[in-house]
Formats: sequence, structure tokens, C-alpha cells
Amino acid sequence: MKFTTTINGLSREIDCDAGMNLYDLLRELGLKGVKQGCDNEGTCGACTVLVDGVPTLSCITPAPKIAGHEVTTIEALGSPDKPHLIQSEFVKATAIQCGFCSPGMILSAKALLDKNTNPTHEQIAEALSGNLCRCTGYVKIFDAVKNAAAALRKEASNGK
Repeated sequence: MKFTTTINGLSREIDCDAGMNLYDLLRELGLKGVKQGCDNEGTCGACTVLVDGVPTLSCITPAPKIAGHEVTTIEALGSPDKPHLIQSEFVKATAIQCGFCSPGMILSAKALLDKNTNPTHEQIAEALSGNLCRCTGYVKIFDAVKNAAAALRKEASNGK
């Protein structure tokens, strides 16, 4: 099936099998930030990407469904020498242990903070509810999201 989509800001012409999922398509395109932890069941969140800014499980999303949409993976957020603010806050808060769930967690946090830079604990819990972490116990992850929110509010008040 042929279609056009935007992935990480680049328009792409895609030609794939109609039954291919978005996870496999992204991996074929060399985007290794998406992870798979649940064998395409949509239960772990490690494969989370943003589709038009909405957290989306790439393992259960048919690739053709992204036709005409904007897909953002963790690779688009920052670089090792210039990480995105949310990535920096995850590191500072020691919210990254094994790192397997981090891309999905960070993208889910970004989707929340793009809409709400002053989320409650409950709103953070809801935003991250689709992401399973087997290492951290979530406390440091919540701290990272709260710290990123505070930093974003500070940037906004400084006119940046």
C-alpha cells in the first residue's frame, strides 16, 4: 500500500504491506527508539509514538492508518549533546534505569506537557497509564514530569 506521511518532520512516501504495523515500519526506516515489550499486544507502552501529538501504540496501529498524519518518535526530540528538556529532567531525576520504557514515557509526558504545563499528580498518572515500567517504581518518573512542567512554566514566564 502506498501513502504519504510525515515522520519526525520529514515527508515520506511509504510503500508497505497493508497488514504491517507502525512499529515494524518505523524499525524498517531505521528508527530504533521504539521498543517492543509485549509482543504486539498493546499492553506495555514501550512502542509509544506521537501521531498528531497523541500518544499512540505503534505495535497495534496499522501502518497505513498514519497516511496524511504527523508521526513523532523519540529520535525527533533531542540529541545526546542537546537533549529535550523532558529528556534532561528524566536524567536529572534518575527516572531512567534500564531505559527500555523511557522513549514511550518521555513521549507520553511530552503529549501531556504540550497541553498542560501544570498537571496534577492524577493527570500525570493518567497520561502515563499506558506505559509499563518494570524498574523504577514510577516515583522518579513522576518527579521528572513535575520538574519538566515547572521548567516549562518558568520558560513561558520568561518569554522563551
